[in-house]
Amino acid sequence: MAVFDTPEEAFGVLRPICVRLTKAQTVETVEQLQAQLQAVSDSALQSLQQYVLFPLRFTLKTPGPKRERLLQSVVECLTFVLSSTCVKEQELLRELFSELSACLYSPNSQKPATVSEELKLAVIQGLSTLMHSAYGDIVVTFYEPSILPRLGFAVSLLLGLAEQEKSKQIKIAALQCLQVLLLQCDCDEHPRSLEELEQKQLGDLFAAFLPGISTALTRVITGDFKQGHSIIVCSLKIFYRTVGFIMADEQLRSISTVQEKPAVEHRVAKLIVHREADWVKNTSAKLTILLTKIIEGVSAHPHWKVRLELIELVEALLSKCSQSLVESAGPLLKALVGLLNDENPEVQAQCHKVLRHFADEKVVVGNRAFADVLSEHLHSLATSLPRLMSSQDDQGKLSTLSLLLGYLKLLGPKVNLVLNSVAHLQRLSKALIQVLELDVADVKIVEERCWNSDHLSAASPKASAARPWNQIQRRYFRFFTDERVFLLLRQICQLLGFYGNLYLLVDHFMELYHESVVYRKQAAMILNELVTGAAGLEVENLHEKHIQTSPEELREIVASILEEYTSQENWYLVTCMEAEEVGEELTMPLLGLQAITSGSHTFQVTSFPAFSKPSPAICSMNSNIWQICIQLEGIGHFAYALGADFRLLLMSALYPVLEKAGDQTLLISQAATSALMDVCHACGYKSLQHLINQNSDYLVNGISLNLRHLSLHPHPPKVLEAMLRNSDASLLPLVADVVQDVLAALDQFYDKKATSFVSVLHTLLAALARWFPDTGDLGQPQEQSVGEKGSHFRRRPAALEKGLEESTTAEDIEQFLLNYLKEKDVAHGNVSDSDNEEEEPSDPPTVDENDMGPDVEPPLPVQIQIATDVMERCIHLLSDKSLKIRLKVLEVLDLCVVVLQSHRNQLLPLAHRTWPSLVHRLTNDDPLAVLRAFKVLRTLGGKCGDFLRSRFCKDVLPKLAGSLVTQAPVSARAGPVYSHTLAFKLQLAVLQGLGPLCERLDLGEGDLNKVADACLIYLSAKQPVKLQEAARRVFLHLMKVDPDSTWLLLTELYCPEPLKPPHFSLHPVQLRGAASQHNPYTANVLLLLRELQ
Repeated sequence: MAVFDTPEEAFGVLRPICVRLTKAQTVETVEQLQAQLQAVSDSALQSLQQYVLFPLRFTLKTPGPKRERLLQSVVECLTFVLSSTCVKEQELLRELFSELSACLYSPNSQKPATVSEELKLAVIQGLSTLMHSAYGDIVVTFYEPSILPRLGFAVSLLLGLAEQEKSKQIKIAALQCLQVLLLQCDCDEHPRSLEELEQKQLGDLFAAFLPGISTALTRVITGDFKQGHSIIVCSLKIFYRTVGFIMADEQLRSISTVQEKPAVEHRVAKLIVHREADWVKNTSAKLTILLTKIIEGVSAHPHWKVRLELIELVEALLSKCSQSLVESAGPLLKALVGLLNDENPEVQAQCHKVLRHFADEKVVVGNRAFADVLSEHLHSLATSLPRLMSSQDDQGKLSTLSLLLGYLKLLGPKVNLVLNSVAHLQRLSKALIQVLELDVADVKIVEERCWNSDHLSAASPKASAARPWNQIQRRYFRFFTDERVFLLLRQICQLLGFYGNLYLLVDHFMELYHESVVYRKQAAMILNELVTGAAGLEVENLHEKHIQTSPEELREIVASILEEYTSQENWYLVTCMEAEEVGEELTMPLLGLQAITSGSHTFQVTSFPAFSKPSPAICSMNSNIWQICIQLEGIGHFAYALGADFRLLLMSALYPVLEKAGDQTLLISQAATSALMDVCHACGYKSLQHLINQNSDYLVNGISLNLRHLSLHPHPPKVLEAMLRNSDASLLPLVADVVQDVLAALDQFYDKKATSFVSVLHTLLAALARWFPDTGDLGQPQEQSVGEKGSHFRRRPAALEKGLEESTTAEDIEQFLLNYLKEKDVAHGNVSDSDNEEEEPSDPPTVDENDMGPDVEPPLPVQIQIATDVMERCIHLLSDKSLKIRLKVLEVLDLCVVVLQSHRNQLLPLAHRTWPSLVHRLTNDDPLAVLRAFKVLRTLGGKCGDFLRSRFCKDVLPKLAGSLVTQAPVSARAGPVYSHTLAFKLQLAVLQGLGPLCERLDLGEGDLNKVADACLIYLSAKQPVKLQEAARRVFLHLMKVDPDSTWLLLTELYCPEPLKPPHFSLHPVQLRGAASQHNPYTANVLLLLRELQ
């Protein structure tokens, strides 16, 4: 709290110091005065204001050179007095203003005096404090024409400091002081709002400073980025507030054509500006040049606050000066729309806010001049867009397209003024068509194939719900690579569809669609986005009174586009070189299991030739693939645009889309799947299964009709495939007749269309196996008996081991040998009649009362009948000349066995008929076919069991064993690359399958010995690790069948401990493995012997 609260007390303390300062001006005296002033209350100091200011002002006005330190102390003390008091006299305000400004006056130069930075800062703060201390209306009366010279000097002084000083602190202080002088300060002490007449007088006064302020601030704004963003932000604020105040439309409308003569000197009167029409026009033209420089320098400024302030500049000038600065509307709007997609979210948000404000206030749409300027800019931009897209980098393209997007947003419904002009529409459409040109030279597009289409059935409702509806496939364009560029192009097309005349746009782009194949993909992309925009999806509507396209009109437009998309010439395009059309096959020079014996170097997979440059055929197929994908995406977008109304178009859209869902080209299949999921969500279906089941009658009818005219409609199998993958068993009764039609068509066109028919049969059998899983495994009882037998064999060594621990008598050994001989006789079939009589069942067989009789069989289930019919076709197709068909038929055959496993009466005769062809595939075919055939053999062995034992042992086992023995030295010498060869895969598949086959077929001792001898060499540590593991698994299966023989064979290789006889009367047995040292088989033998015990 101050010590001196009354003027009398304060005067008594301050008088001696003031007198001393008047007599001798020293820094110490000024500092003493300032120290005493801090102890005086504000009210007391207000009464003594002029008395205290006198010695300070006297010091400033004393002629002659003064020390800078003294001047700085005086100015700081004077500033302290002004900050604690109010200036109530206009003359005192003017004099103090002049005296403070003179502190930086340099008589020899127009620039500020070369004094210390501290003094400059003190003077700037003093001027700012002086203007804030002015009381009431004194501030307004201060700005009279007579003050022009003094005010002009101060303004130029501050501008010089802001432009030329290196100190950032001085620059900011000078700009803030300039704000105060121009009545732009945002602080609470700012004077009251001005009346209209006062605003006009101040505008006339400040107009004299406009050229100097605008040019100097432009130089500051467009200067080096390193000066700091705060200086540029402050300069921008002063610029647009000053210009917005002087060039405000409200003020200029009240300016008379005749200038009033002010009561001032002639010299001062010449400085006063009359803001008549010619002056406004000339000033606007010059300001346009400055604004263009500012926008070019600031639009790409690295600091987001500078770009944010630029938005404020555009909003202020377009809102207040829409008539006076009409020539600047183009650059200003360009700056605004160029920041629509700024990387900073705050800048984006503010930009959208300003655009919405302009739309609500009809700043652009309601201003004919602005609308004309925007239309002209849009036309100019559309004309130069192709050139810019081919010459600019991606960042430049982003800026250009952001500009185009902003123009469309600002024009809103007024965009039809541009579109109704034929020239404008043609230039804009051709620009979009050219920019969206795809790069179709990538060979991978046509190479990527979809062999099983599992992704279609894997598309769950939850997964598809998480996918954005407007997500599209990644595509590559000729003129840009950045995804954001494509996003902007999509938004531009959507806005055109939202605000433009949809009938006009669709007709125009449909003409381009028909005009040339080169335009077709781009036109389809644009049409898709036009419909999306017309529905208002993902479109920001800045014009609330805009009337959208009605649902009925939108549905009519979609129906016409959909009809064009799915027409014969646009839907069934050549997308691949079909083998059944061209006759090219992938063949291997070395065939069958015999090829394994010649070494790994013989297995070279034949691939497509490597194209050094894409051929025209490849580019054409790539182009067709992308066209179909774009049209499929369009159907998905149409579904979302129409919502539930798309159900009315479902009859014409679902069948073609399902055709493409089964396409072999990966991109097409993915696009069709995505479109189906879009249709599901738009039409209210829970899943693809629900969609297909609800429309299955229509789909089945279409398939049946098209199968009768297969030459005209070759794709019904693909639709049936898609249905089977995405439905359940309830579909089977409906498609049973269609399956018979498919089999009949296969019989008729097996030489031309076998590939597509075999593919649909594979899907059908896979669906049957999925819908009707077998509850009981036929192989299970057999495996149980084998397991029991194996356990019986395992108990015998355990008894002997127990005998070693305890005392084994000669009678125990005799009984053991008798049991062994008896079981051996049983195994060889030497059984006496008495034994047979004992084993004959005594109970008579029971008769089922419900038995239908020996000649009446119950009807077969539908799935069994279908599987039987399909397997009969497979028997004939196993010998087809096409490797691709043979491989597919083997897969179908494998599924047929799985489906028929519960009906042995149908399975076994078919297996008997299949066997010769299957053996041929196993022993004399391409290695790929051998692998598939061996898989079928494993399945047959598991389901048919004993039925195949003799056939397998006679026809297949010798060649399998021989191939393993022959190839073993090759794999032992091979390096790590060998594991990627087909020879290795064949070896591995045979080793992995032999064990289960031996167990399931319950092979005899001789055949087991063949298997064991062939696999024994693969227990060597020299073999690849995977082959060693597979060989160990073979011996594990052999242990279940004949553990004794397996044990003997392994111990012949390596015996870890010498064997002791169970009785002293028996001689010790000497095995070859007992005397041998560690060898390559030791590790694997030890592992197997440990498992056997």
